[in-house]
Amino acid sequence: MSMKIKITIIGSRVHDVGYRVFLMKHAMNLALPGLSTYNWDENNQQEVIALVEGDEARIAAFRQMVEKNKPELAEVSKVTFEDYNGEVGRTCEVAMFCSFIQPDKAIPLLQDMKDDLKDMRGDMKAVRKNTDAIPQVLEDLPGYATNFRQMQADVKAIKERLGMS
Repeated sequence: MSMKIKITIIGSRVHDVGYRVFLMKHAMNLALPGLSTYNWDENNQQEVIALVEGDEARIAAFRQMVEKNKPELAEVSKVTFEDYNGEVGRTCEVAMFCSFIQPDKAIPLLQDMKDDLKDMRGDMKAVRKNTDAIPQVLEDLPGYATNFRQMQADVKAIKERLGMS
């Protein structure tokens, strides 16, 4: 027999931590046919609302999972469960929505990373320029050249013995 419940997950940080993807993944693992999720704000608290439909055993397993687990970055203060009589979307619809919305969230982050990498390239060129003089400084140290050449010869000999040359 099919049943429906409404789950309200409340906390100071339940948005933008992957909660809806987390719920969708577990609903799909349990083969729940119905799942709708959305974010909500109520009384200065973040909420994730999940409407779930399925047989009694799968609903019980999903409820238990929600009570015991959460995304790593989530800060949950309360989870409530109540019977629900309205419409519940298909789990596959949530999966399609998540496959669209998650990359949309990632694009600005990826653009920031790209900009940061451009800045780092300039920094790396400056570091390289400043480190070009290091070999000459080391060569000027007493005994460095002899020790360095001996170390290179030792590494080469070890590689040859291991068949790596």
